[in-house]
Amino acid sequence: MNFSNLLKELEPANLVSCLISQRGQITFEQYREPHLAETIAKINSCTKSILSALYCIAMDQGLLPAPETPASVFFPQFAKDRASHKSEITLLHLLTMTSGLDWTEFGGQNSFPRMTRTPNWVDFVLEQPLSDLPGTKMSYNSGGSQLLSAILAQATGMSVARYAELTLFEPLGIESYSWEQDPQGIHTGGFGLSLRPIDMLKFGQLYLQQGKWGNTQLISQELVALSTRSAVRAEAPRRGSYGWHWWTDTYPDRTDNDASLQSLNYFNAYGFGGQCIYILPSIETVVVLTNDQRKKSKIPLQVFRQCVAPYLLELVEGSITK
Repeated sequence: MNFSNLLKELEPANLVSCLISQRGQITFEQYREPHLAETIAKINSCTKSILSALYCIAMDQGLLPAPETPASVFFPQFAKDRASHKSEITLLHLLTMTSGLDWTEFGGQNSFPRMTRTPNWVDFVLEQPLSDLPGTKMSYNSGGSQLLSAILAQATGMSVARYAELTLFEPLGIESYSWEQDPQGIHTGGFGLSLRPIDMLKFGQLYLQQGKWGNTQLISQELVALSTRSAVRAEAPRRGSYGWHWWTDTYPDRTDNDASLQSLNYFNAYGFGGQCIYILPSIETVVVLTNDQRKKSKIPLQVFRQCVAPYLLELVEGSITK
């Protein structure tokens, strides 16, 4: 695969890093500065996909019940709220952002910033009213991710970070990380984890390999497939669909008239500001992009589909014509 022009294509984005692996081998690795290769940095909402992996592992180990289990098993407050349908909220609803809790993340009532300014984040989320019936609509909600983190800590009897070390980080050889906590010491479920770009690539590779690392099945193939499958259409203006704290999409956009043309299906983790892990099973490829832009910009969202994906699609089309 010839990536000779990719560096030029990536210049406007001024990325911290871009890593591409194909069939388990790194074929492209670029950093703005050499030291950034070994620097841990916030991956923002990519944390959610790490949490999803930990949920799958805990389910495989029998520490967590089935995803259809009511969240009220862990938060009796939901069951006591007889004036609403909160008792119907399940673990699956929290994982797919379809809990129905009234939440705007940013803008409007600013639920996310308000949560981080309260003395008890979990209580804040539990107290939010419903705006929709559980399971009927996606509404991006980092508060729900914090509930999931609290549930995982309850179920495993240890901190989320410690559970991650034992079941995920140590097997993958991830030694450098940091993870923020809420005022109660619960590790942040929707953001706050910092990793090196190469360790983000390892995590993506684990999913490309259907949960297997070396000779060990860290996550069952069944739960890898289930958690990265489209479960609900993403809320506008976001594109694609959503699984268990994973995004799913296809490049390029197709219509019925050109459905016969080649396309790439992928699932990905995305963090604010351009922290991304893309997994493309059909071409055995993982892409990691990281950035440190503080201002809101659409460039990070465009990098994969405008710069990287065309090269990957070229690989597919080239192999077919040979």
